[in-house]
Amino acid sequence: MTTTQTFTDGLRGRAASAAKARFGGLPGAFWILWSGTLLNRLGTMVYPFLAIYLTSKRGFSATGAGTVLAVLGAGGVLSQPIGGMIADRWGRRVALTGGTVATGLTMLALGYARGTAAVIALAFLLGLVTDLFRPASQAIVADVLPSEERPRAFGLLLWAVNLGFSLSMAAGGALARDGFLTLFWIDALTCAGFGVLVWFGVPEQSAQAASGQRAGRAADVLHDRLMLTFVLLVFLCAVVFTQSLSTLPLVMRRDGLPTSAYGLVMALNGLTVVVLQPLLGHRLSRLDRTGGLVLGMLLMGAGNALTAFASATPGYAATLVVWTVGEVLVTSIGAALVADLAPAQLRGRYNGWYGMAWGAGAFAAPLVGTRLLTVGPSALWFTCGALCGVAALGQWALRGPVRRRTAVRATG
Repeated sequence: MTTTQTFTDGLRGRAASAAKARFGGLPGAFWILWSGTLLNRLGTMVYPFLAIYLTSKRGFSATGAGTVLAVLGAGGVLSQPIGGMIADRWGRRVALTGGTVATGLTMLALGYARGTAAVIALAFLLGLVTDLFRPASQAIVADVLPSEERPRAFGLLLWAVNLGFSLSMAAGGALARDGFLTLFWIDALTCAGFGVLVWFGVPEQSAQAASGQRAGRAADVLHDRLMLTFVLLVFLCAVVFTQSLSTLPLVMRRDGLPTSAYGLVMALNGLTVVVLQPLLGHRLSRLDRTGGLVLGMLLMGAGNALTAFASATPGYAATLVVWTVGEVLVTSIGAALVADLAPAQLRGRYNGWYGMAWGAGAFAAPLVGTRLLTVGPSALWFTCGALCGVAALGQWALRGPVRRRTAVRATG
């Protein structure tokens, strides 16, 4: 065997070992869910451009557009708790497929809607159905994988989300110049496609379906103070994160930047996750849950605070990279922590309440953000930094209870 061949074989061996560490050992049901998630995110083109669509094509003011986005968020507050209940009572596939098909139909109706009342009503309905699938998706991961594998799996789902999202943002920015209706159709069809793929490809494996245990009630989560505190901290982060979809495009437009610039900047969000996840994903399980979350929250806060100093596309792109690293940590480890905290028969419910924190953040973010924007961009971005700092302090205070709960789940 030649030296060159030995070197080549060594490279192949290391590459295979690295690929196995990052992608190996996960069941087929997970990869079908991953593929559907990627398809869904490839078509996510409406929501990121909705503020621009409402102000440029439907004649809404910036505050009026913020109100519509808040109504959308109000529906989202209810969406995930309802989805979690459906996932526990009637199964993961019913919740996921029903939610995605309903989202596609509502998306089309919104694209053809005329008049303020119709737009507001459909925005609420869209918020109500758009995240019905999410607790089921996260519960599927908890159903089919042990605790130590969940951060890697949730990281891979985030990777699929951002791989699709980065491509859809770049394409969406270009397609929006020719007409927004195309975006509504693409979004609707990919939503429905995700649901159909999971319905036929993922068998029902929930603890409820397998054991016949009761699905639980909303009050069961209300009695869990640790979970409720974590939900509140996630809400603070959600208010900050959703500024990227509500006020950031308005701020960039104030700076004279075109729609395509916002699309490219947000595409970098997805690209950053796409690059980072293979490098960090298999290491997420080694991180202490609390330490990883605190670090992620601090990075989200720092990146948003630095946005106050941006005025051109490169500046916005640089600050986005900082808070995106935090996003990777918070979303991957946060979802894994919820799976650790939840009893098996209540995974849908717990994920529904966790998702409600993100939905409530989406509701509050446009209202808070657009009003802070009337004071000035600096007030908006420094407030975002402060909110993430408070969340990080709160998460650090939970480190003892979290360790005790996860230890009990691991031994029980």
